[in-house]
Amino acid sequence: MQTSNYPHKNKHRKQGEKGKAMILLYILSFVLSFFSFFLLISLFFFCFSPYSSSVLFFFLFLPPHPTKMPFLSPSTSSHSFHSLLVLLFLWAQVGGGDSLRLVAGFKGGGGSSSHNHRGHKQTQWQLVPTANRSYCNLFMGSWVHDDSYIPMYQPTDCPLMDPEFNCQFYGRPDSDYLKYRWKPDACDLPRFNGVDLLMKMRGKKLMFVGDSLGRNQWESLICMISAVLARTSPTHMTIADPLSTLKFLEYGVEISFYRAPYLVDIDVLQGTRILNLDNISSNANAWRGVDVLSFNTGHWWTHKGSLQGWDYMESQGTVYQDMDRLAALDKGLRTWANWVDAHVNGSRTRVFFQSVSPTHYNPSEWSSGALSTAKNCYGETEPASGTDFTVGESFMDQMRVVDAVIKDMTSPVYLLDITLLSAMRKDGHPSIYSGDLTPGQRANPDRSADCSHWCLPGLPDTWNQLLYTALLF
Repeated sequence: MQTSNYPHKNKHRKQGEKGKAMILLYILSFVLSFFSFFLLISLFFFCFSPYSSSVLFFFLFLPPHPTKMPFLSPSTSSHSFHSLLVLLFLWAQVGGGDSLRLVAGFKGGGGSSSHNHRGHKQTQWQLVPTANRSYCNLFMGSWVHDDSYIPMYQPTDCPLMDPEFNCQFYGRPDSDYLKYRWKPDACDLPRFNGVDLLMKMRGKKLMFVGDSLGRNQWESLICMISAVLARTSPTHMTIADPLSTLKFLEYGVEISFYRAPYLVDIDVLQGTRILNLDNISSNANAWRGVDVLSFNTGHWWTHKGSLQGWDYMESQGTVYQDMDRLAALDKGLRTWANWVDAHVNGSRTRVFFQSVSPTHYNPSEWSSGALSTAKNCYGETEPASGTDFTVGESFMDQMRVVDAVIKDMTSPVYLLDITLLSAMRKDGHPSIYSGDLTPGQRANPDRSADCSHWCLPGLPDTWNQLLYTALLF
């Protein structure tokens, strides 16, 4: 073995070479860190898109550099970081990203947005299932006739069913309206599982807030759940106005309905009802601490005469005998939206808003100009097809207001956009087969038919299947 006669020169030469190597290592480490940071950012935008495989494959299967990453702790090597990225890649490929994807759908705008069925902009924050790793709009589809389809419950399964919804009991002669199921264009809805819902909601509260359509949906859901529970599973029912609740004691789950047709408060002063468009505190006190809130409003804003639920309106300290109803709806909804933004913790509470449920009092909306002797929904036994019906202009106007308000909110609100699919179901109303009608009223369907509410079992079961999907999938 030879030794140098100039050991100090060899030492400096080795130090110089080591210094150059360290500089190269730092440069390579910086470059690798830059690409790793770029990859992390890319994950948020691309890893669950249809192009995720090609993007991540290119970066993840480059060999990791053995140096340590400057922006990680000294004990963390690039090998572990690289392994983490590989795990993320594999998780994305098996669909983990799809089940948790938060999709902001903007319909009607420019860019990649598309026009929805009402031809106006709509903002939706949705947790949706996907088919073939592509976005599925749960609310665009068709009603499929299925002779094998069996309703999820019978009226006898229900702890509560108002007479106005119990069509079969009150003499509806046909039942084919129960043989239709909703099929989204790009996916299939998961089958509703009441026990699964209770287990995943254990210890939590779900509340419907709104008008009698909200009560229609509430009664549907408690029927759907009760039908699959053992008869021995204990429950406790409280019926009152404005709050009614069914408690499933075995699971600690409360499912409630809070009656607030306008959402905002109605003050009563010396017998005079004043719709306060700027105040919601009296109603909203009951909504605090609820884990899932589903709101609806719409029909009552158009009522006049004896059906009108107020005597005066108040806004910004001024009392009005009346005002433009859409303007009033906008003011009231913005009061609701401000309350949600200020008082709802999005990490604890899920908020849904159900779009306006259409009525069927005008046959021209589904007869496509054909001559018809019908005056309303009476006698209708099958849905309208996807091409021969329209949604009433008043509902379109109301939904434009709803969409605009939700778009301006800072809190995520899931819009359950049931208007179009419900507009097809001209056959689903109680008509004259309602326990609220006298024999004389039933003999005069042109004036007495209920074409606003829905039979149970019936359409609200589909609304709840969509809510179940949006909530848990």
